[in-house]
Amino acid sequence: MIEDFHKLPPYSLEKDEKGQLLLGELNQLTERHRTQCAEYAAYLEAIGYTGKQAKTLDEIPFVPIRIFKKIKLKSIPDDKVFKIMMSSGTSGQEQSKIYLDKETAILQQKVLLRLLGEFVGYKRLPMLVVDSRTTISDRQLFTTRGATIMGLDFMAKKMVFALKDNMDLNVDVLIDFVNTYGNEKFLLFGFTFMIWQHLLGEIERRNLKIDLSNGYLLTAGGWKKLKNEAVSNKDFKRRCEELCRIKHYVDHYGMAEQTGCIYAECEYGHLHASIYSDIIIRRYRDFSVCERGEKGFIQVLSSLAHSYPGHSILTEDEGVILGEDDCPCGRKGKYIQVIGRMKNAEIRGCSDTYAASF
Repeated sequence: MIEDFHKLPPYSLEKDEKGQLLLGELNQLTERHRTQCAEYAAYLEAIGYTGKQAKTLDEIPFVPIRIFKKIKLKSIPDDKVFKIMMSSGTSGQEQSKIYLDKETAILQQKVLLRLLGEFVGYKRLPMLVVDSRTTISDRQLFTTRGATIMGLDFMAKKMVFALKDNMDLNVDVLIDFVNTYGNEKFLLFGFTFMIWQHLLGEIERRNLKIDLSNGYLLTAGGWKKLKNEAVSNKDFKRRCEELCRIKHYVDHYGMAEQTGCIYAECEYGHLHASIYSDIIIRRYRDFSVCERGEKGFIQVLSSLAHSYPGHSILTEDEGVILGEDDCPCGRKGKYIQVIGRMKNAEIRGCSDTYAASF
Protein backbone atom coordinates (compact mmCIF):
# COMPACT_ATOMS: atom_id res chain seq x y z
CA MET A 1 0.00 0.00 0.00
CA ILE A 2 2.93 2.39 0.47
CA GLU A 3 2.77 3.37 -3.21
CA ASP A 4 -0.65 4.92 -2.52
CA PHE A 5 1.06 7.39 -0.16
CA HIS A 6 3.58 8.49 -2.79
CA LYS A 7 0.76 9.56 -5.13
CA LEU A 8 -0.41 12.20 -2.66
CA PRO A 9 1.13 15.46 -1.42
CA PRO A 10 2.50 14.62 2.05
CA TYR A 11 0.38 17.15 3.97
CA SER A 12 -2.81 16.96 1.91
CA LEU A 13 -5.17 14.62 3.76
CA GLU A 14 -7.59 15.54 6.52
CA LYS A 15 -8.19 13.38 9.59
CA ASP A 16 -10.67 10.78 8.34
CA GLU A 17 -9.11 10.14 4.95
CA LYS A 18 -5.59 9.98 6.33
CA GLY A 19 -6.66 7.77 9.22
CA GLN A 20 -8.23 5.21 6.90
CA LEU A 21 -5.16 5.05 4.64
CA LEU A 22 -2.67 4.87 7.51
CA LEU A 23 -4.69 2.36 9.52
CA GLY A 24 -4.73 -0.09 6.64
CA GLU A 25 -0.96 0.11 6.21
CA LEU A 26 -0.23 -0.20 9.93
CA ASN A 27 -2.49 -3.23 10.32
CA GLN A 28 -0.62 -4.91 7.48
CA LEU A 29 2.70 -4.09 9.13
CA THR A 30 1.59 -5.47 12.49
CA GLU A 31 0.66 -8.77 10.85
CA ARG A 32 3.78 -8.84 8.70
CA HIS A 33 6.07 -8.38 11.69
CA ARG A 34 4.07 -10.81 13.85
CA THR A 35 4.61 -13.58 11.30
CA GLN A 36 8.22 -12.74 10.45
CA CYS A 37 9.73 -11.72 13.80
CA ALA A 38 9.41 -14.35 16.56
CA GLU A 39 10.43 -11.92 19.31
CA TYR A 40 7.76 -9.44 18.27
CA ALA A 41 5.16 -12.22 18.08
CA ALA A 42 6.07 -13.25 21.65
CA TYR A 43 5.73 -9.64 22.79
CA LEU A 44 2.28 -9.34 21.21
CA GLU A 45 1.19 -12.56 22.89
CA ALA A 46 2.48 -11.29 26.25
CA ILE A 47 0.40 -8.11 26.03
CA GLY A 48 -2.71 -10.04 24.99
CA TYR A 49 -2.84 -9.06 21.33
CA THR A 50 -5.18 -11.52 19.61
CA GLY A 51 -4.35 -10.76 15.99
CA LYS A 52 -7.63 -8.97 15.41
CA GLN A 53 -7.10 -5.91 13.21
CA ALA A 54 -7.21 -2.52 14.92
CA LYS A 55 -10.25 -0.40 14.08
CA THR A 56 -8.60 2.90 15.05
CA LEU A 57 -5.01 4.14 15.09
CA ASP A 58 -4.86 4.19 18.89
CA GLU A 59 -5.59 0.42 18.92
CA ILE A 60 -2.39 -0.39 16.99
CA PRO A 61 -0.18 -2.20 19.57
CA PHE A 62 2.94 -0.24 20.49
CA VAL A 63 6.36 -1.29 21.75
CA PRO A 64 8.37 0.75 24.29
CA ILE A 65 11.32 2.43 22.61
CA ARG A 66 13.85 0.80 24.96
CA ILE A 67 13.00 -2.62 23.55
CA PHE A 68 15.34 -1.90 20.64
CA LYS A 69 18.21 -1.63 23.11
CA LYS A 70 17.45 -4.99 24.71
CA ILE A 71 16.22 -7.28 21.94
CA LYS A 72 17.27 -7.88 18.34
CA LEU A 73 14.08 -7.12 16.43
CA LYS A 74 14.03 -7.66 12.69
CA SER A 75 11.61 -9.13 10.19
CA ILE A 76 14.19 -10.00 7.55
CA PRO A 77 16.81 -12.78 7.32
CA ASP A 78 20.43 -11.94 8.13
CA ASP A 79 21.48 -12.02 4.48
CA LYS A 80 18.99 -9.23 3.67
CA VAL A 81 20.40 -6.76 6.22
CA PHE A 82 21.64 -3.82 4.17
CA LYS A 83 22.35 -1.34 6.96
CA ILE A 84 22.23 -1.22 10.76
CA MET A 85 21.12 2.09 12.23
CA MET A 86 22.43 2.90 15.70
CA SER A 87 20.67 5.32 18.01
CA SER A 88 22.80 7.91 19.75
CA GLY A 89 24.00 7.23 23.27
CA THR A 90 26.54 8.57 25.70
CA SER A 91 29.45 6.39 26.80
CA GLY A 92 28.20 3.34 28.66
CA GLN A 93 24.62 3.59 27.41
CA GLU A 94 23.07 0.83 25.37
CA GLN A 95 22.13 1.81 21.83
CA SER A 96 19.16 0.79 19.74
CA LYS A 97 19.98 -1.28 16.67
CA ILE A 98 17.62 -0.91 13.73
CA TYR A 99 17.96 -3.44 10.91
CA LEU A 100 17.19 -2.20 7.40
CA ASP A 101 17.00 -4.07 4.14
CA LYS A 102 17.77 -2.14 0.98
CA GLU A 103 14.11 -1.54 0.18
CA THR A 104 13.37 0.00 3.59
CA ALA A 105 16.52 2.13 3.56
CA ILE A 106 15.61 3.56 0.14
CA LEU A 107 11.99 4.11 1.20
CA GLN A 108 12.98 6.00 4.34
CA GLN A 109 15.39 8.21 2.43
CA LYS A 110 12.83 8.89 -0.30
CA VAL A 111 10.22 10.01 2.22
CA LEU A 112 12.69 12.13 4.20
CA LEU A 113 13.53 14.06 1.04
CA ARG A 114 9.85 14.39 0.11
CA LEU A 115 9.01 15.87 3.50
CA LEU A 116 11.93 18.29 3.66
CA GLY A 117 11.25 19.31 0.07
CA GLU A 118 7.86 20.61 1.17
CA PHE A 119 9.68 23.17 3.34
CA VAL A 120 12.84 24.06 1.38
CA GLY A 121 11.97 23.06 -2.18
CA TYR A 122 13.05 20.11 -4.31
CA LYS A 123 15.92 21.71 -6.19
CA ARG A 124 19.39 20.42 -5.25
CA LEU A 125 21.27 23.20 -3.47
CA PRO A 126 24.74 23.78 -2.05
CA MET A 127 24.80 22.56 1.58
CA LEU A 128 27.08 23.63 4.43
CA VAL A 129 27.19 20.93 7.11
CA VAL A 130 28.23 22.04 10.60
CA ASP A 131 29.97 18.78 11.38
CA SER A 132 33.10 16.85 10.50
CA ARG A 133 33.38 14.56 7.47
CA THR A 134 34.51 11.76 9.81
CA THR A 135 30.91 11.52 11.07
CA ILE A 136 29.95 9.67 7.89
CA SER A 137 33.07 7.52 7.59
CA ASP A 138 31.35 4.18 8.44
CA ARG A 139 28.46 3.80 6.00
CA GLN A 140 27.34 0.38 7.17
CA LEU A 141 27.09 0.97 10.92
CA PHE A 142 25.54 4.41 11.24
CA THR A 143 24.60 6.53 14.19
CA THR A 144 21.56 8.71 13.58
CA ARG A 145 23.83 11.72 13.24
CA GLY A 146 25.82 10.22 10.37
CA ALA A 147 22.75 8.70 8.75
CA THR A 148 20.90 12.02 8.81
CA ILE A 149 23.78 13.75 7.05
CA MET A 150 24.01 11.00 4.45
CA GLY A 151 20.24 11.11 3.96
CA LEU A 152 20.51 14.79 3.08
CA ASP A 153 23.22 14.16 0.49
CA PHE A 154 20.58 13.72 -2.20
CA MET A 155 19.34 17.27 -1.52
CA ALA A 156 22.83 18.71 -1.93
CA LYS A 157 24.26 19.99 -5.17
CA LYS A 158 27.53 20.13 -3.23
CA MET A 159 28.09 19.17 0.42
CA VAL A 160 30.77 21.07 2.33
CA PHE A 161 31.79 20.27 5.94
CA ALA A 162 32.46 23.30 8.12
CA LEU A 163 34.30 21.53 10.96
CA LYS A 164 37.70 19.90 11.08
CA ASP A 165 38.18 16.36 12.41
CA ASN A 166 38.84 17.80 15.89
CA MET A 167 35.51 19.70 15.64
CA ASP A 168 37.16 23.13 15.34
CA LEU A 169 35.54 25.54 12.91
CA ASN A 170 37.35 25.61 9.57
CA VAL A 171 37.13 29.35 9.00
CA ASP A 172 38.70 29.22 5.53
CA VAL A 173 36.10 26.67 4.38
CA LEU A 174 33.26 28.73 5.86
CA ILE A 175 34.39 31.96 4.20
CA ASP A 176 35.00 30.22 0.86
CA PHE A 177 31.50 28.68 0.95
CA VAL A 178 29.88 32.05 1.68
CA ASN A 179 31.87 33.78 -1.06
CA THR A 180 30.95 31.06 -3.57
CA TYR A 181 27.30 30.38 -2.72
CA GLY A 182 26.17 33.07 -0.29
CA ASN A 183 24.36 35.18 -2.88
CA GLU A 184 21.94 32.39 -3.80
CA LYS A 185 19.67 30.05 -1.89
CA PHE A 186 21.58 27.32 -0.02
CA LEU A 187 21.09 24.81 2.79
CA LEU A 188 22.76 24.83 6.18
CA PHE A 189 22.52 21.73 8.36
CA GLY A 190 23.61 20.97 11.89
CA PHE A 191 22.42 19.59 15.22
CA THR A 192 21.37 22.47 17.43
CA PHE A 193 24.04 22.28 20.11
CA MET A 194 26.75 21.99 17.46
CA ILE A 195 25.40 25.03 15.62
CA TRP A 196 25.33 26.89 18.94
CA GLN A 197 28.83 25.96 20.07
CA HIS A 198 30.92 25.31 16.97
CA LEU A 199 29.42 27.83 14.54
CA LEU A 200 27.77 30.66 16.46
CA GLY A 201 30.20 30.51 19.37
CA GLU A 202 33.24 30.64 17.09
CA ILE A 203 31.80 33.38 14.88
CA GLU A 204 31.28 35.49 18.00
CA ARG A 205 34.64 34.62 19.57
CA ARG A 206 36.55 35.43 16.38
CA ASN A 207 34.37 38.47 15.59
CA LEU A 208 33.71 37.16 12.08
CA LYS A 209 31.39 38.97 9.68
CA ILE A 210 29.42 36.15 8.06
CA ASP A 211 26.22 36.61 6.05
CA LEU A 212 24.09 33.43 5.88
CA SER A 213 20.82 35.25 5.15
CA ASN A 214 20.13 33.21 2.01
CA GLY A 215 20.54 29.94 3.87
CA TYR A 216 17.79 27.60 5.08
CA LEU A 217 18.91 26.17 8.42
CA LEU A 218 17.87 22.54 8.92
CA THR A 219 18.32 21.50 12.54
CA ALA A 220 17.55 18.45 14.69
CA GLY A 221 18.18 17.39 18.28
CA GLY A 222 20.32 19.00 20.93
CA TRP A 223 17.63 21.00 22.69
CA LYS A 224 18.14 19.28 26.05
CA LYS A 225 21.67 20.65 26.36
CA LEU A 226 20.60 24.12 25.27
CA LYS A 227 17.68 24.16 27.71
CA ASN A 228 20.10 23.17 30.47
CA GLU A 229 21.99 26.34 29.55
CA ALA A 230 18.70 28.31 29.63
CA VAL A 231 18.68 28.72 25.84
CA SER A 232 15.18 28.66 24.35
CA ASN A 233 14.17 28.16 20.72
CA LYS A 234 13.63 31.92 20.49
CA ASP A 235 17.08 32.60 22.00
CA PHE A 236 18.66 30.23 19.48
CA LYS A 237 16.99 31.89 16.51
CA ARG A 238 17.73 35.39 17.78
CA ARG A 239 21.44 34.59 18.12
CA CYS A 240 21.50 33.02 14.64
CA GLU A 241 20.09 36.22 13.18
CA GLU A 242 22.31 38.54 15.21
CA LEU A 243 25.58 36.76 14.42
CA CYS A 244 25.08 35.64 10.81
CA ARG A 245 21.66 36.93 9.66
CA ILE A 246 19.96 33.53 9.39
CA LYS A 247 16.21 34.01 8.82
CA HIS A 248 14.90 30.67 7.55
CA TYR A 249 14.58 27.68 9.90
CA VAL A 250 13.35 24.08 9.59
CA ASP A 251 13.75 22.19 12.87
CA HIS A 252 12.33 18.67 13.17
CA TYR A 253 11.54 15.89 15.61
CA GLY A 254 12.58 12.35 14.72
CA MET A 255 14.51 9.28 15.87
CA ALA A 256 16.65 6.42 14.60
CA GLU A 257 13.86 3.96 15.36
CA GLN A 258 11.65 5.66 12.78
CA THR A 259 14.04 7.24 10.30
CA GLY A 260 12.34 9.04 7.43
CA CYS A 261 9.16 9.94 9.31
CA ILE A 262 10.22 13.31 10.61
CA TYR A 263 7.93 15.93 12.12
CA ALA A 264 9.14 19.15 10.50
CA GLU A 265 8.63 22.66 11.83
CA CYS A 266 6.53 25.06 9.77
CA GLU A 267 6.85 28.82 9.66
CA TYR A 268 4.50 29.06 12.68
CA GLY A 269 6.76 26.91 14.84
CA HIS A 270 4.52 23.81 14.72
CA LEU A 271 5.86 20.28 14.20
CA HIS A 272 3.74 18.50 11.58
CA ALA A 273 2.82 14.85 11.04
CA SER A 274 2.65 13.87 7.36
CA ILE A 275 0.42 11.27 5.71
CA TYR A 276 3.22 8.73 6.36
CA SER A 277 3.02 9.06 10.13
CA ASP A 278 0.95 10.08 13.09
CA ILE A 279 1.27 11.01 16.76
CA ILE A 280 -0.76 9.85 19.74
CA ILE A 281 -0.29 11.33 23.21
CA ARG A 282 -0.87 8.91 26.10
CA ARG A 283 -1.44 9.53 29.80
CA TYR A 284 1.27 8.63 32.30
CA ARG A 285 -0.89 6.67 34.68
CA ASP A 286 -2.56 4.18 32.34
CA PHE A 287 -1.46 4.95 28.74
CA SER A 288 -4.99 6.01 27.79
CA VAL A 289 -5.26 8.58 25.01
CA CYS A 290 -4.92 12.23 26.00
CA GLU A 291 -7.24 14.98 24.87
CA ARG A 292 -5.96 17.72 22.60
CA GLY A 293 -3.79 20.09 24.64
CA GLU A 294 -3.12 17.51 27.38
CA LYS A 295 0.51 16.60 28.08
CA GLY A 296 1.65 12.97 28.02
CA PHE A 297 3.94 10.35 26.48
CA ILE A 298 4.48 10.63 22.72
CA GLN A 299 3.58 7.56 20.66
CA VAL A 300 4.84 7.66 17.08
CA LEU A 301 3.33 5.73 14.18
CA SER A 302 5.18 5.16 10.91
CA SER A 303 4.31 3.47 7.65
CA LEU A 304 8.01 3.11 6.75
CA ALA A 305 9.20 0.42 9.22
CA HIS A 306 9.06 -2.53 6.82
CA SER A 307 12.12 -4.54 7.87
CA TYR A 308 11.64 -4.32 11.65
CA PRO A 309 8.63 -3.91 13.99
CA GLY A 310 9.03 -0.19 14.64
CA HIS A 311 5.78 1.04 13.11
CA SER A 312 4.25 1.88 16.52
CA ILE A 313 6.56 3.04 19.32
CA LEU A 314 5.94 4.59 22.72
CA THR A 315 8.78 7.05 23.28
CA GLU A 316 10.12 8.52 26.52
CA ASP A 317 9.39 12.05 25.28
CA GLU A 318 6.63 14.33 26.51
CA GLY A 319 4.46 16.29 24.16
CA VAL A 320 1.09 17.77 23.39
CA ILE A 321 -1.13 17.90 20.31
CA LEU A 322 -1.84 21.53 19.50
CA GLY A 323 -4.30 20.98 16.69
CA GLU A 324 -5.25 19.01 13.59
CA ASP A 325 -5.99 20.11 10.02
CA ASP A 326 -6.14 23.78 11.02
CA CYS A 327 -2.57 25.11 11.19
CA PRO A 328 -2.29 28.62 9.69
CA CYS A 329 0.44 27.32 7.37
CA GLY A 330 -2.19 25.32 5.48
CA ARG A 331 -0.68 21.86 5.98
CA LYS A 332 -3.14 19.16 7.00
CA GLY A 333 -2.64 16.62 9.79
CA LYS A 334 -1.77 16.89 13.47
CA TYR A 335 0.72 19.47 14.65
CA ILE A 336 2.46 19.11 17.98
CA GLN A 337 4.78 20.55 20.56
CA VAL A 338 7.58 18.39 21.96
CA ILE A 339 8.17 19.37 25.58
CA GLY A 340 11.26 17.22 26.14
CA ARG A 341 12.53 14.03 27.67
CA MET A 342 10.87 12.50 30.69
CA LYS A 343 12.76 13.18 33.92
CA ASN A 344 15.47 10.55 34.54
CA ALA A 345 15.19 9.22 30.96
CA GLU A 346 18.48 8.61 29.17
CA ILE A 347 20.00 11.32 27.00
CA ARG A 348 19.56 9.97 23.49
CA GLY A 349 19.40 12.82 20.95
CA CYS A 350 22.30 13.00 18.49
CA SER A 351 23.45 16.44 19.50
CA ASP A 352 22.64 15.91 23.16
CA THR A 353 24.80 12.81 23.42
CA TYR A 354 27.64 14.62 21.70
CA ALA A 355 27.13 17.60 24.02
CA ALA A 356 27.26 15.35 27.09
CA SER A 357 31.00 14.99 26.57
CA PHE A 358 31.54 18.72 27.13
